[in-house]
Amino acid sequence: MALAEIGDKTQLLAFILAARFKKPLPIILGILVATLVNHGIAGALGAWITAMISPEILRWVLGLSFIGMAIWTLVPDKIEDEETQIAQRLGVFGATLVTFFFAEMGDKTQIATVAMAAHYATPVLVVIGTTLGMLIADVPAVFVGDKLASRIPMRLVHAVAAMIFALLGIATLLGAGSNFGF
Repeated sequence: MALAEIGDKTQLLAFILAARFKKPLPIILGILVATLVNHGIAGALGAWITAMISPEILRWVLGLSFIGMAIWTLVPDKIEDEETQIAQRLGVFGATLVTFFFAEMGDKTQIATVAMAAHYATPVLVVIGTTLGMLIADVPAVFVGDKLASRIPMRLVHAVAAMIFALLGIATLLGAGSNFGF
């Protein structure tokens, strides 16, 4: 998950908020809370999907979802101006919380959280893992900002993340995880 987050719009948002406010602690806490809530919802949705869809159909939906995530990971994100304008009206923590929560809605990492929660049938562990992945990618962005971004080969990072999602998709389609009831 951390690889998928590198170069993602929420990481770009972390760069922007850090450059604007220069207060890392409220930014990091905002990222943590927003991610826990957002991915908690995604994990619950994944658990619900697991309960509602037959194992055979779920295997195909999840396998194709992971492959779709692989393709989507290769498309770089751009940050929207309105996501950063919220920061002007709220404090640092509030701005981070609100902008991160909405930036994650329908984002690659949220969709991946839904798929992984459905695949592994352990939504709490998936939410913990995806939240840690977000923090691993975004906390350094808060501290080093644009200096780090210019030194990371984004195409390589996106390619590796895409390969991981593709392998998860292929493995799922081939029946991996069948011990979990898929």
